[in-house]
Amino acid sequence: MARGYFITFEGLDGSGKTTQLKRLAAWLEAHGRSVVTTRQPGGTLLGDRVRSLLLDSKTTGIAPMTELALMFADRAQSIAEIIQPALDAGSIVLCDRYSDSTEAYQGGGRQLGTAPVRDLHQIICGDLQPDLTLLLLPDFEASLARARRRNERNASKQSNGPDENRFERENNEFYRRVYDQYHAIAEREPLRVVTIAGDASIEDIHQQICTIVAERLADRNRPSLGIPV
Repeated sequence: MARGYFITFEGLDGSGKTTQLKRLAAWLEAHGRSVVTTRQPGGTLLGDRVRSLLLDSKTTGIAPMTELALMFADRAQSIAEIIQPALDAGSIVLCDRYSDSTEAYQGGGRQLGTAPVRDLHQIICGDLQPDLTLLLLPDFEASLARARRRNERNASKQSNGPDENRFERENNEFYRRVYDQYHAIAEREPLRVVTIAGDASIEDIHQQICTIVAERLADRNRPSLGIPV
């Protein structure tokens, strides 16, 4: 059986990536594709526990390196339990955040640098890379404002549980470093990372994504034109 195809969605909270992932999953399934969706942190029993620790605004005092290690612990479990089995079964895997998020948030935002993130990815994740990364980068200020409004609404509805608002309490300088690091990743890996910038409508962005994915899947299925040696 042919290996599946691994697509990740990246961007600041409020960029619309989760909405677009769900829409792409529905589109692919409507075209007869086997699709597995997941998110990071989370998506597994262990991962959801890690997520509640990392994102709950009640959590305080996590050292940046501890945060980095927890992100990769979650990722290793996700690969072992969800991503690799789905790829081995020939499915298309859609993942809401992956190692680019860690490089952006912990490497850039927490100022740990790119090297430790990439080293850990190689060691802990077996250097499993996405076939395609869709990076949504709308206007910085608008994206951040949407994320904070959404998490405040969610927090007010969940007074007895986690509000997942811990990162949204960081200042604008933190998020500017995250945003800039995403740009640096896209510049470094232009074949893997496709940036969708600006503030187009949800439907327009969905159509862009469908076109990109359809072209990538078609290219993957075309026979090689290389001359055998």
